[in-house]
Amino acid sequence: MSIPTAPAPRWLVLKFGGTSVSARARWDNIGKLAAGRARDHGARVLVVVSALSGVTNALTAIADGAADSAERVTQLQQRHLDFLNDLDLDANVLDARLAVLRGLLDDARASARALDWQAEVLAQGELLSSTIGAAYLQSRGLDIGWMDARDWLDALPPQPNQSAWAQRLSVNCQWQADTDWRARFGEQSTQLLITQGFIARHGDGGTAILGRGGSDTSAAYFGALLGARRVEIWTDVPGMFSANPREVPDARLLTRLDYYEAQEIATTGAKVLHPRSLRPCRNAGVPMAILDTERPALPGTSIDDTAEPVPGVKAISRRNGIVLVSMESVAMWQQVGFLADVFALFKKHGLSVDLIGSAETNVTVSLDPSENLINTDVLARLSEDLAQVCRVKVIAPCAAITLVGRGMRSLLHKLQDVWAMFGRERVHLISQSSNDLNLTFVVDEAVADGMLPKLHAALIDSGAMPVHEASVFGPRWREIEGTFRPRQTPWWRDAEQHEALLTLARGQTPRYAYHLPTVRERARQLAAVTAVDRRYYAIKANSHPAILRALVEEGFGLECVSLGEVERVFAAVPALSPERVLFTPSFAPIDEYAAVLALGVTVTVDNVELLWRWPEVFRGHALWLRVDLGHGDGHHEKVNTGGKEAKFGLSAQRVDEFIEAARALQVRITGLHAHLGSGIETVGHWQEVVDELAGFARRIGSVEVLDIGGGLPIPYSDDDEPFDLDAWAQGLAQIKAVHPAFELAIEPGRFLVAEAGVLLARCTQVVEKDGVLRVGLDAGMNALLRPALYDAWHDIHNLSRLGDAALRDFDVVGPICESSDVFGHRVKLPVVTAPDDVLLIADAGAYGFSMASAYNLRDLPEEDILVGEP
Repeated sequence: MSIPTAPAPRWLVLKFGGTSVSARARWDNIGKLAAGRARDHGARVLVVVSALSGVTNALTAIADGAADSAERVTQLQQRHLDFLNDLDLDANVLDARLAVLRGLLDDARASARALDWQAEVLAQGELLSSTIGAAYLQSRGLDIGWMDARDWLDALPPQPNQSAWAQRLSVNCQWQADTDWRARFGEQSTQLLITQGFIARHGDGGTAILGRGGSDTSAAYFGALLGARRVEIWTDVPGMFSANPREVPDARLLTRLDYYEAQEIATTGAKVLHPRSLRPCRNAGVPMAILDTERPALPGTSIDDTAEPVPGVKAISRRNGIVLVSMESVAMWQQVGFLADVFALFKKHGLSVDLIGSAETNVTVSLDPSENLINTDVLARLSEDLAQVCRVKVIAPCAAITLVGRGMRSLLHKLQDVWAMFGRERVHLISQSSNDLNLTFVVDEAVADGMLPKLHAALIDSGAMPVHEASVFGPRWREIEGTFRPRQTPWWRDAEQHEALLTLARGQTPRYAYHLPTVRERARQLAAVTAVDRRYYAIKANSHPAILRALVEEGFGLECVSLGEVERVFAAVPALSPERVLFTPSFAPIDEYAAVLALGVTVTVDNVELLWRWPEVFRGHALWLRVDLGHGDGHHEKVNTGGKEAKFGLSAQRVDEFIEAARALQVRITGLHAHLGSGIETVGHWQEVVDELAGFARRIGSVEVLDIGGGLPIPYSDDDEPFDLDAWAQGLAQIKAVHPAFELAIEPGRFLVAEAGVLLARCTQVVEKDGVLRVGLDAGMNALLRPALYDAWHDIHNLSRLGDAALRDFDVVGPICESSDVFGHRVKLPVVTAPDDVLLIADAGAYGFSMASAYNLRDLPEEDILVGEP
């Protein structure tokens, strides 16, 4: 009777890049990871390594015939010997390897730079690093053996149209193995093995190179050949992100992707994983993971085909150096074979086309420099050939900005802010992939600068990038790096204030509650910004008399946009000097201007027609002028108050007309004002506004004050960072130093009162429909309009069950007969949320009650002031 043998343990493949193998501490980490994986999974482990960082670049220069090749070899030799010393290893560990490297300089093939010789030169980096790694890990007591990847990876035979260069220096390998191959591989005696990435065996027995990113691909080939449990790519970043985190600090770690999404992200710009590495693992059904060598506890990015598809944009990327070739000819219309002839010319010059856009008489294609050897000579020769059949225009340098995710076609309605952003720029080409996985915009490189953070934020705000899906989206880069600045704990979480709110809610709901100490705290934060000389509160945000009195006590003036607001100000604060009131209307009746001027209030006008039509109202007065600088910004298109489409401000092109009309009426222009939008966080925006206004002020000659408006943002979610007041203050101080002749004025509203206010509402019903649970409230869009009007987000909490940890997703809706009467989708609330529970809508102190109505004949909310300190 034969005794059945235990099945051989499955392999894990761990790949480590150049930065991961260039320091002793990192090799210690590699050893711990490899041994730990073997122990925890009962597996054998194959470690695949790249060359030390920078070594491949030096070897490439040698292979290219650099004049200082001998010096470069000496430097490489010394670097590796120094590293042996750092590792407390004998120098003779590399005697044979370094002898081969030196010998390649004297090789008979070197003078002609034969491709097989170049391949051997390029292979030395991985051969050196893997030899060092094996020796070091063995010295640390690990059961690890060294193997030559060329004994196991075979380059595929030459493919049709493959250049001689690609047949040797950018090969693909066989990834399907039979049982004999796996059995022979498994006969190697040690539990752990280390080998080289980047290299394989050519069909002629020599060395072949897999090309840039080849170490990732080597690991994938080994994973597929072995039917591995998993291929792990260990690098110096935690995984794939929703954008390049160095450009977009709020980029989210993508914790789970399928192979196709990962392929698109890698292809369109993510450098953390080479696109070629995905296909072998996908075809063999081997899961992959991208992990951080320095932070192994982070989840990284898992790539497999087991996850439930999550529609939505997963990532946005940018590729620079794109070249567009635009070909135009009336003759191409309905001409059979025209494109075949054109693309034959691209093939002739060894150019691979990426994106294609076509019209009846034009075809435009893009060339990606990462896939092509593009230079001026190649483009000139291509253009010369193309000119025989069409008119040719080369457009460069361009940038391709790509959105990647499943179901792109179904997301188009959520991309209105993205379309609007590109609509303000010149877009050369828009391409949607046939597999419904990406959407690409090609613009000038200079235009792309700074776009990604704005686009990323717009995708999140619109819901097109579903960051709430915890199965896909992990922490932000800021959080991982420890640079995220969390918002303050809200005042209403204090136990005493919590109880006070519940007591208020026992009366009539809905009702607003305003915490006056928070208003004063925000006022004092702004008062500490010394570059600002005048501070006005925009009372349209919240005109409750107690808030007006508190802000006047804190040294603020009050900014109004209607005669009614002016009357409210003087009713609430009768002793207030008119000089501390600012009137900034838009298309108000002329009687309001006259009445406010009679009170001695400072008036801002925003068009010259007022002076032309009603000269006697304004004659002899000092006025401020609101100028439209020709551009706007903000968290939503409906709060963008600058540019041609906005109703606010005098066009900058008409300032001279206004100056002429003002002089004719002895009107002195003592202030200039520009407010371009709300929710703007970039310091550069504010500096630009001051700079532009100062230029106009010098032309006018009588200006004393530059009013840069308000719109300071607040964090509407626990996921948001608070506005960086320190950076803003420093930026204003810098620009004021450039223009010291002018006072600076601001007129914030939201920043002062939004976080101080909450809306209390009572749950009326909890209803399930087609898998969606909805919580109904007795407050609707008539009580808080912002979510319906601006798609604004407000955190929502069950105040009656604030400590409950068991949460689930609900849509929170109101009783108004409108489809837009929704406060939030997928809001996390306690599972046991029930009728009569009190829900709190946070950060509702600005543009809440002030925009409320009696729509559907529902009562206006009540208002309460809380004066106690938290």
